[in-house]
Amino acid sequence: MATADPSTTKKARLEARVTAEQKELIERAAAYEGRSVSDFVVATLQQAAKNVVQEHELLRLNGAQSRAIVEALLNPPEPNEDLQQAADEYRHDVTSR
Repeated sequence: MATADPSTTKKARLEARVTAEQKELIERAAAYEGRSVSDFVVATLQQAAKNVVQEHELLRLNGAQSRAIVEALLNPPEPNEDLQQAADEYRHDVTSR
């Protein structure tokens, strides 16, 4: 008999109240996929959460924006006075601790 991997053991719980119509729809959808309601709900919510996180954390650029970033990385502008002052302050703070 294999032991469960402790990193995959389900310990957290999530609860939600739904209408009777929502519950019936979820049960039907889970049945169509041959899954338990719990498995269906968790998998569906996990995918929806991943999509939302990706939408907010993934940076999408068009061609012109991509070229502008590459150009700035390959040929960075000279630092202005404010940036030089910030770097000096950072070096001072880091080395004085």
